[in-house]
Amino acid sequence: MNIPNFGDFADARAVARVAAAAEQAGWDGLFVWDHVVHIKAKRRALGDPWILLAAAALATSTLTLGTLVTPVARRRPHQVARQVATLDHLTGGRVVLGAGLGAPLADEFGAFGEPTDPVALAGLLDEGLELIDRYWTGEPVTHSGPHFRVDDVALLPTPVQRPRVPVWVAGYWPNKPPMRRAARWDGVVPMFLSARHGVFPPVAQLRDLVDYIGERRPGSGPFDVVVGGPTPPTGGADLVAPLAAAGATWWDERLPMDSPDQDKLGPVLRRVEAGPPR
Repeated sequence: MNIPNFGDFADARAVARVAAAAEQAGWDGLFVWDHVVHIKAKRRALGDPWILLAAAALATSTLTLGTLVTPVARRRPHQVARQVATLDHLTGGRVVLGAGLGAPLADEFGAFGEPTDPVALAGLLDEGLELIDRYWTGEPVTHSGPHFRVDDVALLPTPVQRPRVPVWVAGYWPNKPPMRRAARWDGVVPMFLSARHGVFPPVAQLRDLVDYIGERRPGSGPFDVVVGGPTPPTGGADLVAPLAAAGATWWDERLPMDSPDQDKLGPVLRRVEAGPPR
């Protein structure tokens, strides 16, 4: 299940309720957005994703929890490393870090005087992820790069999961740079220029993306491919099956961006309680 961190879900108690219901109904994961204002003109309440996920962690025992996605470029890598490691301990190793450039750039970055150039943000994202990975080793880190400096710092404790908390990288296909980035990590969360958030991805394009990443993977370890959209309470498995055959490993139940129910507890909870696609 995929929910925003605004509207009804700015309240950690609502997120905990969804998480508990999702676990009870047989879902495998709950993922929340990571925005500070999203669309600032709407003037709506937002919740901090890590506090929301901590509430979900305390309400569950098996559910995988994470962000989709955290814009690493507007956070300090050592803070992200610490927050994720703490949540990984709280959950006993049930956390995924979803990472990407973030959007909308004008509202989420420019409104706070931060850079909005995607190339600059990509550099911050890449250097930030490399630092997070090094922090999670527990070894002392010394680093001097284009964006960050670190002087002999070890962050402890390390996450429960080894060698690290899985990192899933988001991006739009057929844009190649984010997919090359994802190939270096543990999973990809693609959206498609022809099928944006909450729209069923085209199977042929997903197959092309999986092939593209497979040719660039540095190893043969586990790698997740996360696609999503809305499914009905019954019969959804038939819709998802072709995507699984094309290489998807996770189905992320998400509503379209223009859905009036997207940030409403009642409709989302009813879909959660109906269970995953089957």
